[in-house]
Amino acid sequence: MAKPLKPISMQVIVITGATSGIGLTTVRAAAAKGARLVLAARDAAALDQLVDELRGQGHEAIALPTDVGVRADVEALGRAAVQRYGRVDTWVNNAGVSIYGRHQDVPLADQERLFQTNFWGVVHGSLVALDLMRGSGGAIINLGSELSDRAVPLQGMYSASKHAVKGFTDSLRMEVEKDKLPVSLTLIKPAGIDTMYTKHARNYLEYEPELPAPLYAPDLVADAILFAAESGDRDIYVGGASRMISAEGGLMPRLLDKFMNAVMFKQQHTSQLASPDRQDSLYASSGPHLRERLGDHTSKVHERSAYTYLTTRGKPLGIALLIGGAVLGAMMANGAARKNESG
Repeated sequence: MAKPLKPISMQVIVITGATSGIGLTTVRAAAAKGARLVLAARDAAALDQLVDELRGQGHEAIALPTDVGVRADVEALGRAAVQRYGRVDTWVNNAGVSIYGRHQDVPLADQERLFQTNFWGVVHGSLVALDLMRGSGGAIINLGSELSDRAVPLQGMYSASKHAVKGFTDSLRMEVEKDKLPVSLTLIKPAGIDTMYTKHARNYLEYEPELPAPLYAPDLVADAILFAAESGDRDIYVGGASRMISAEGGLMPRLLDKFMNAVMFKQQHTSQLASPDRQDSLYASSGPHLRERLGDHTSKVHERSAYTYLTTRGKPLGIALLIGGAVLGAMMANGAARKNESG
Protein backbone atom coordinates (compact mmCIF):
# COMPACT_ATOMS: atom_id res chain seq x y z
CA MET A 1 0.00 0.00 0.00
CA ALA A 2 1.18 3.51 -0.77
CA LYS A 3 -0.23 4.92 2.47
CA PRO A 4 -0.01 3.36 5.93
CA LEU A 5 -3.26 2.72 7.73
CA LYS A 6 -4.12 4.97 10.64
CA PRO A 7 -4.34 3.94 14.29
CA ILE A 8 -7.89 3.02 15.31
CA SER A 9 -8.08 6.13 17.48
CA MET A 10 -7.78 8.29 14.35
CA GLN A 11 -10.14 6.32 12.13
CA VAL A 12 -13.67 6.70 10.83
CA ILE A 13 -15.06 3.15 10.66
CA VAL A 14 -18.23 1.91 8.96
CA ILE A 15 -19.61 -1.34 10.40
CA THR A 16 -22.60 -3.22 8.98
CA GLY A 17 -24.61 -5.69 11.03
CA ALA A 18 -23.79 -3.45 13.98
CA THR A 19 -26.55 -4.33 16.46
CA SER A 20 -25.73 -7.96 17.22
CA GLY A 21 -22.94 -10.51 17.61
CA ILE A 22 -19.59 -9.84 15.96
CA GLY A 23 -20.71 -6.47 14.62
CA LEU A 24 -21.84 -5.22 18.03
CA THR A 25 -18.70 -6.51 19.75
CA THR A 26 -16.56 -4.75 17.12
CA VAL A 27 -18.53 -1.52 17.54
CA ARG A 28 -17.93 -1.42 21.27
CA ALA A 29 -14.26 -2.38 20.95
CA ALA A 30 -13.62 0.26 18.28
CA ALA A 31 -15.42 2.92 20.31
CA ALA A 32 -13.29 2.07 23.35
CA LYS A 33 -10.20 2.71 21.20
CA GLY A 34 -11.47 6.14 20.14
CA ALA A 35 -12.76 5.47 16.62
CA ARG A 36 -15.56 7.54 15.11
CA LEU A 37 -18.27 5.15 14.01
CA VAL A 38 -20.86 4.90 11.26
CA LEU A 39 -23.23 2.05 12.07
CA ALA A 40 -25.60 0.11 9.86
CA ALA A 41 -28.32 -2.47 10.52
CA ARG A 42 -31.94 -2.95 9.50
CA ASP A 43 -33.57 -2.07 12.83
CA ALA A 44 -33.75 1.69 13.35
CA ALA A 45 -34.76 1.48 17.02
CA ALA A 46 -31.83 -0.80 17.88
CA LEU A 47 -29.44 1.54 16.07
CA ASP A 48 -30.77 4.54 17.96
CA GLN A 49 -30.36 2.70 21.24
CA LEU A 50 -26.78 1.76 20.37
CA VAL A 51 -25.86 5.30 19.35
CA ASP A 52 -27.33 6.60 22.62
CA GLU A 53 -25.24 4.05 24.53
CA LEU A 54 -22.03 5.08 22.77
CA ARG A 55 -22.61 8.81 23.04
CA GLY A 56 -23.47 8.39 26.70
CA GLN A 57 -19.98 6.96 27.15
CA GLY A 58 -18.41 9.92 25.35
CA HIS A 59 -17.90 8.22 21.95
CA GLU A 60 -18.72 9.60 18.50
CA ALA A 61 -21.19 7.62 16.42
CA ILE A 62 -23.95 7.98 13.87
CA ALA A 63 -26.22 5.32 12.42
CA LEU A 64 -28.35 4.74 9.36
CA PRO A 65 -30.92 1.95 8.88
CA THR A 66 -29.51 -0.08 5.99
CA ASP A 67 -30.36 -3.20 4.06
CA VAL A 68 -26.93 -4.12 2.67
CA GLY A 69 -28.57 -6.15 -0.09
CA VAL A 70 -29.86 -2.89 -1.60
CA ARG A 71 -27.15 -0.91 -3.36
CA ALA A 72 -28.94 2.43 -2.87
CA ASP A 73 -29.02 1.86 0.91
CA VAL A 74 -25.28 1.18 0.99
CA GLU A 75 -24.52 4.23 -1.15
CA ALA A 76 -26.58 6.34 1.28
CA LEU A 77 -24.55 4.90 4.15
CA GLY A 78 -21.32 5.99 2.47
CA ARG A 79 -22.68 9.48 1.84
CA ALA A 80 -23.76 9.79 5.48
CA ALA A 81 -20.26 8.88 6.63
CA VAL A 82 -18.62 11.47 4.37
CA GLN A 83 -21.15 14.17 5.22
CA ARG A 84 -20.55 13.69 8.94
CA TYR A 85 -16.84 12.91 9.11
CA GLY A 86 -15.43 13.83 5.72
CA ARG A 87 -14.04 10.37 4.90
CA VAL A 88 -14.07 6.64 5.61
CA ASP A 89 -10.87 4.93 6.78
CA THR A 90 -12.16 1.38 7.35
CA TRP A 91 -15.30 -0.30 6.06
CA VAL A 92 -16.32 -3.58 7.74
CA ASN A 93 -18.75 -5.76 5.76
CA ASN A 94 -20.09 -7.89 8.59
CA ALA A 95 -23.85 -8.27 8.03
CA GLY A 96 -24.92 -11.85 7.39
CA VAL A 97 -27.68 -14.42 7.80
CA SER A 98 -27.87 -18.21 7.65
CA ILE A 99 -30.27 -21.04 6.84
CA TYR A 100 -30.25 -24.55 8.28
CA GLY A 101 -31.68 -27.31 6.10
CA ARG A 102 -31.03 -29.60 3.16
CA HIS A 103 -30.91 -27.84 -0.21
CA GLN A 104 -34.10 -29.47 -1.47
CA ASP A 105 -36.00 -28.37 1.65
CA VAL A 106 -35.07 -24.67 1.39
CA PRO A 107 -37.25 -22.52 -0.91
CA LEU A 108 -35.42 -20.77 -3.73
CA ALA A 109 -36.62 -17.37 -2.48
CA ASP A 110 -34.89 -17.98 0.86
CA GLN A 111 -31.67 -19.04 -0.83
CA GLU A 112 -31.69 -15.92 -3.00
CA ARG A 113 -32.40 -13.69 -0.01
CA LEU A 114 -29.43 -15.16 1.87
CA PHE A 115 -27.16 -14.42 -1.08
CA GLN A 116 -28.56 -10.91 -1.35
CA THR A 117 -27.32 -10.18 2.17
CA ASN A 118 -24.22 -12.33 2.52
CA PHE A 119 -22.72 -11.89 -0.95
CA TRP A 120 -24.26 -8.85 -2.58
CA GLY A 121 -24.07 -6.95 0.71
CA VAL A 122 -20.29 -7.48 0.67
CA VAL A 123 -20.08 -6.52 -3.01
CA HIS A 124 -22.08 -3.32 -2.48
CA GLY A 125 -20.12 -2.36 0.63
CA SER A 126 -16.71 -3.09 -0.90
CA LEU A 127 -17.34 -1.15 -4.11
CA VAL A 128 -18.88 1.84 -2.34
CA ALA A 129 -15.98 1.88 0.12
CA LEU A 130 -13.42 1.60 -2.67
CA ASP A 131 -14.86 4.64 -4.43
CA LEU A 132 -14.60 6.62 -1.19
CA MET A 133 -11.03 5.47 -0.46
CA ARG A 134 -9.39 5.78 -3.88
CA GLY A 135 -7.58 8.97 -3.02
CA SER A 136 -7.31 8.93 0.76
CA GLY A 137 -6.67 5.22 1.28
CA GLY A 138 -8.11 2.82 3.81
CA ALA A 139 -9.03 -0.75 4.69
CA ILE A 140 -11.92 -2.89 3.46
CA ILE A 141 -12.58 -5.84 5.77
CA ASN A 142 -14.94 -8.60 4.68
CA LEU A 143 -16.32 -11.25 7.00
CA GLY A 144 -15.87 -14.67 5.52
CA SER A 145 -15.91 -17.86 7.55
CA GLU A 146 -14.16 -21.16 8.07
CA LEU A 147 -16.75 -22.15 5.45
CA SER A 148 -15.11 -19.84 2.91
CA ASP A 149 -12.68 -22.69 2.23
CA ARG A 150 -14.75 -25.73 3.12
CA ALA A 151 -18.49 -26.41 2.86
CA VAL A 152 -20.60 -28.26 5.43
CA PRO A 153 -23.94 -30.03 5.02
CA LEU A 154 -27.17 -28.43 6.28
CA GLN A 155 -25.72 -24.94 5.75
CA GLY A 156 -25.11 -25.36 2.05
CA MET A 157 -26.21 -21.96 0.80
CA TYR A 158 -24.41 -20.18 3.65
CA SER A 159 -21.25 -22.11 2.72
CA ALA A 160 -21.73 -21.14 -0.93
CA SER A 161 -22.15 -17.47 -0.02
CA LYS A 162 -18.94 -17.47 2.00
CA HIS A 163 -17.08 -19.18 -0.85
CA ALA A 164 -18.39 -16.40 -3.10
CA VAL A 165 -17.25 -13.71 -0.64
CA LYS A 166 -13.75 -15.19 -0.73
CA GLY A 167 -13.69 -15.26 -4.53
CA PHE A 168 -14.93 -11.69 -4.76
CA THR A 169 -12.51 -10.39 -2.12
CA ASP A 170 -9.49 -12.12 -3.68
CA SER A 171 -10.30 -10.89 -7.19
CA LEU A 172 -11.03 -7.32 -6.08
CA ARG A 173 -7.75 -7.28 -4.14
CA MET A 174 -5.81 -8.12 -7.32
CA GLU A 175 -7.54 -5.32 -9.22
CA VAL A 176 -6.77 -2.85 -6.43
CA GLU A 177 -3.13 -3.91 -6.36
CA LYS A 178 -2.89 -3.73 -10.16
CA ASP A 179 -4.14 -0.13 -10.04
CA LYS A 180 -1.79 0.63 -7.11
CA LEU A 181 -4.62 2.00 -5.00
CA PRO A 182 -3.83 2.71 -1.32
CA VAL A 183 -6.50 0.29 -0.09
CA SER A 184 -6.10 -3.04 1.71
CA LEU A 185 -8.60 -5.89 1.50
CA THR A 186 -8.77 -8.38 4.33
CA LEU A 187 -10.85 -11.54 4.58
CA ILE A 188 -11.62 -12.59 8.16
CA LYS A 189 -12.37 -16.31 8.56
CA PRO A 190 -13.87 -17.07 11.97
CA ALA A 191 -14.56 -20.54 13.27
CA GLY A 192 -17.84 -21.10 15.13
CA ILE A 193 -18.52 -18.01 17.26
CA ASP A 194 -20.79 -17.60 20.28
CA THR A 195 -23.23 -15.05 18.85
CA MET A 196 -26.95 -14.94 18.06
CA TYR A 197 -26.15 -16.75 14.79
CA THR A 198 -28.32 -19.82 15.37
CA LYS A 199 -31.08 -17.75 16.97
CA HIS A 200 -31.28 -15.52 13.89
CA ALA A 201 -30.96 -18.32 11.31
CA ARG A 202 -33.94 -19.61 9.36
CA ASN A 203 -34.45 -23.26 10.25
CA TYR A 204 -35.79 -26.14 8.18
CA LEU A 205 -34.51 -28.85 10.52
CA GLU A 206 -36.67 -30.88 12.86
CA TYR A 207 -34.65 -29.64 15.82
CA GLU A 208 -33.22 -26.29 16.88
CA PRO A 209 -29.90 -25.51 15.14
CA GLU A 210 -26.57 -25.54 16.94
CA LEU A 211 -22.95 -24.69 16.17
CA PRO A 212 -20.56 -27.62 16.61
CA ALA A 213 -17.52 -27.32 18.84
CA PRO A 214 -15.10 -25.71 19.17
CA LEU A 215 -16.67 -22.30 19.68
CA TYR A 216 -14.88 -19.01 20.27
CA ALA A 217 -15.77 -15.65 21.81
CA PRO A 218 -16.86 -12.82 19.46
CA ASP A 219 -14.21 -10.62 21.10
CA LEU A 220 -11.55 -12.59 19.20
CA VAL A 221 -13.16 -11.70 15.88
CA ALA A 222 -13.52 -8.04 16.86
CA ASP A 223 -9.85 -7.99 17.83
CA ALA A 224 -8.89 -9.50 14.46
CA ILE A 225 -11.01 -6.94 12.59
CA LEU A 226 -9.42 -4.00 14.40
CA PHE A 227 -5.97 -5.52 13.91
CA ALA A 228 -6.63 -5.73 10.16
CA ALA A 229 -7.85 -2.12 10.16
CA GLU A 230 -4.34 -1.10 11.19
CA SER A 231 -2.24 -3.81 9.52
CA GLY A 232 -3.98 -4.52 6.22
CA ASP A 233 -3.32 -8.26 6.47
CA ARG A 234 -4.63 -10.41 3.60
CA ASP A 235 -6.37 -13.21 5.51
CA ILE A 236 -6.92 -13.79 9.23
CA TYR A 237 -8.24 -17.07 10.63
CA VAL A 238 -9.99 -16.62 13.97
CA GLY A 239 -9.60 -19.79 16.00
CA GLY A 240 -7.23 -22.62 15.25
CA ALA A 241 -10.21 -24.74 14.24
CA SER A 242 -10.84 -22.47 11.26
CA ARG A 243 -7.29 -22.90 9.96
CA MET A 244 -7.45 -26.64 10.55
CA ILE A 245 -10.71 -27.05 8.61
CA SER A 246 -9.27 -25.03 5.74
CA ALA A 247 -6.06 -27.09 5.65
CA GLU A 248 -7.86 -30.42 5.91
CA GLY A 249 -10.29 -29.40 3.19
CA GLY A 250 -7.39 -28.66 0.87
CA LEU A 251 -5.23 -31.67 1.72
CA MET A 252 -7.80 -34.44 2.14
CA PRO A 253 -11.21 -33.31 0.89
CA ARG A 254 -12.71 -36.78 0.44
CA LEU A 255 -11.68 -37.89 3.92
CA LEU A 256 -13.19 -34.72 5.33
CA ASP A 257 -16.39 -35.42 3.37
CA LYS A 258 -16.68 -38.78 5.09
CA PHE A 259 -15.94 -37.28 8.51
CA MET A 260 -18.57 -34.58 8.08
CA ASN A 261 -21.14 -37.10 6.89
CA ALA A 262 -20.45 -39.05 10.06
CA VAL A 263 -20.71 -36.17 12.54
CA MET A 264 -21.98 -32.87 11.07
CA PHE A 265 -25.58 -33.93 10.49
CA LYS A 266 -25.83 -34.68 14.22
CA GLN A 267 -23.72 -31.87 15.63
CA GLN A 268 -25.59 -29.04 13.92
CA HIS A 269 -28.76 -29.39 15.94
CA THR A 270 -29.78 -29.75 19.56
CA SER A 271 -32.19 -32.30 21.03
CA GLN A 272 -34.86 -29.60 21.34
CA LEU A 273 -37.64 -29.72 18.74
CA ALA A 274 -37.80 -26.66 16.51
CA SER A 275 -40.42 -24.17 17.56
CA PRO A 276 -43.13 -23.74 14.92
CA ASP A 277 -43.31 -19.99 15.59
CA ARG A 278 -39.58 -19.21 15.92
CA GLN A 279 -38.43 -15.86 14.58
CA ASP A 280 -35.41 -15.33 12.31
CA SER A 281 -33.57 -12.51 10.59
CA LEU A 282 -33.60 -13.66 6.98
CA TYR A 283 -36.03 -11.06 5.65
CA ALA A 284 -36.27 -8.62 8.55
CA SER A 285 -34.41 -7.86 11.73
CA SER A 286 -35.46 -9.92 14.75
CA GLY A 287 -34.59 -9.65 18.42
CA PRO A 288 -33.08 -9.72 20.85
CA HIS A 289 -31.00 -6.71 19.82
CA LEU A 290 -27.77 -5.31 21.28
CA ARG A 291 -26.72 -8.75 22.43
CA GLU A 292 -23.25 -9.99 21.62
CA ARG A 293 -23.54 -13.63 22.70
CA LEU A 294 -26.11 -16.39 22.79
CA GLY A 295 -24.37 -18.04 25.75
CA ASP A 296 -26.50 -21.16 25.55
CA HIS A 297 -24.46 -23.77 23.71
CA THR A 298 -23.82 -27.42 24.46
CA SER A 299 -20.04 -26.91 24.23
CA LYS A 300 -17.50 -24.67 25.90
CA VAL A 301 -16.71 -21.24 24.44
CA HIS A 302 -12.99 -20.47 24.15
CA GLU A 303 -12.12 -16.93 25.21
CA ARG A 304 -8.64 -17.07 23.64
CA SER A 305 -7.00 -18.47 20.54
CA ALA A 306 -3.27 -19.08 20.64
CA TYR A 307 -3.24 -19.66 16.88
CA THR A 308 -4.85 -16.32 16.05
CA TYR A 309 -2.63 -14.45 18.49
CA LEU A 310 0.54 -16.03 17.16
CA THR A 311 -0.37 -15.30 13.55
CA THR A 312 -1.24 -11.66 14.23
CA ARG A 313 0.25 -9.97 17.30
CA GLY A 314 2.90 -12.64 17.83
CA LYS A 315 3.86 -12.95 14.18
CA PRO A 316 7.61 -13.70 14.39
CA LEU A 317 7.11 -16.32 17.09
CA GLY A 318 3.95 -17.59 15.42
CA ILE A 319 5.62 -18.12 12.07
CA ALA A 320 8.56 -19.87 13.71
CA LEU A 321 6.26 -22.20 15.66
CA LEU A 322 4.08 -22.94 12.65
CA ILE A 323 7.09 -23.72 10.45
CA GLY A 324 8.61 -25.78 13.23
CA GLY A 325 5.38 -27.70 13.68
CA ALA A 326 5.15 -28.37 9.94
CA VAL A 327 8.75 -29.58 9.82
CA LEU A 328 8.23 -31.80 12.86
CA GLY A 329 5.07 -33.24 11.34
CA ALA A 330 6.85 -33.96 8.08
CA MET A 331 9.72 -35.64 9.92
CA MET A 332 7.33 -37.80 11.92
CA ALA A 333 5.39 -38.76 8.79
CA ASN A 334 8.61 -39.59 6.98
CA GLY A 335 9.80 -41.68 9.92
CA ALA A 336 6.54 -43.57 10.04
CA ALA A 337 6.71 -44.23 6.30
CA ARG A 338 10.26 -45.61 6.58
CA LYS A 339 9.21 -47.78 9.47
CA ASN A 340 6.36 -49.20 7.42
CA GLU A 341 8.69 -49.84 4.50
CA SER A 342 11.23 -51.65 6.67
CA GLY A 343 8.46 -53.65 8.31
